Amino acid sequence: MIKVDSLVKTYPASKGNPPVKAVDGVSFEIAKGELVGLLGPNGAGKTSTVKMLCGLVRPDAGRIYLNGQDLLAKRSMALAGVSAVLEGNRNIYWRLTTRENLEFFTALNGQDPKTLVSQIDHYLQFFNLSGKANVEARQLSRGMQQKLAIAVALISGSQVVLLDEPTLGLDVQASYEIRQLLKTVVTEEGRTIVLTTHDMNVVQDTCERVVIINEGRIIADELVKNLLDLFRVRVYRIVIQGALTDEQRSALANIPAVIIESESPEQTSLSVRLEDSSVLYEVIGVLGSGNSLIESIDQEQNNFERIFLELVEGGGHSA
Repeated sequence: MIKVDSLVKTYPASKGNPPVKAVDGVSFEIAKGELVGLLGPNGAGKTSTVKMLCGLVRPDAGRIYLNGQDLLAKRSMALAGVSAVLEGNRNIYWRLTTRENLEFFTALNGQDPKTLVSQIDHYLQFFNLSGKANVEARQLSRGMQQKLAIAVALISGSQVVLLDEPTLGLDVQASYEIRQLLKTVVTEEGRTIVLTTHDMNVVQDTCERVVIINEGRIIADELVKNLLDLFRVRVYRIVIQGALTDEQRSALANIPAVIIESESPEQTSLSVRLEDSSVLYEVIGVLGSGNSLIESIDQEQNNFERIFLELVEGGGHSA
């Protein structure tokens, strides 16, 4: 459904700042019915990539194919089967009711809302919005607004749905509901969904596959399960009293298996990956050299957030 080949995008210099190469040779393919996470730290190039997929930003080089159609050569045909929710819930009209939003966007797609009453009712029920059908969008909770925004993207019948941070700013329950709904959409309707997110729980719980971008380049394109298996080693969390000395901080920086998770005058937390048990003794030796008092050493369950940090800091992974 999606093929991206050697995308490049450089933004020109402005106000004395040099040009910025946001995307540097990005390539990937996404099959029909996949739910893929597009991840990367701020400034990594993922938003520029999504905007190029939407046709909002033109690449300097490379090609994009959507359902077999060349986006640059046949823009209208390529985008006919694509819908997107960018910048949260801003694709809905605040003064229209929930039902009126769905009717309005149905009409924009050239369909008669009167002939699609059952489909509109279906999405109202699917997103648990039936009880709010006649409530203006501005009066809905943030979670309900986000669900309405996704429903608006789906009502067009598009086979490719691009979602930018679909759970950003939501409480735990609303985030969980949307994650479950997205998985159901892929399973039952066969849609292809690409989502960007900073929430690692969303990736681990929702996506089967992840594409990680850093500094404009892909550093990992792999099944989430495979990445978890690859990095499944013992991980320990060490908490000490007080802050590290400059000498300790310098020594720990030379141990790749160590991440300083937090540091304050009161307490410092370290994460240590034990591919080799000698690493733990080395870290304890560094801490002892500064007379640091260890409060606790606990084994942790590896998770996708840790994997993401290690890939970004370590320069990537070849699938």
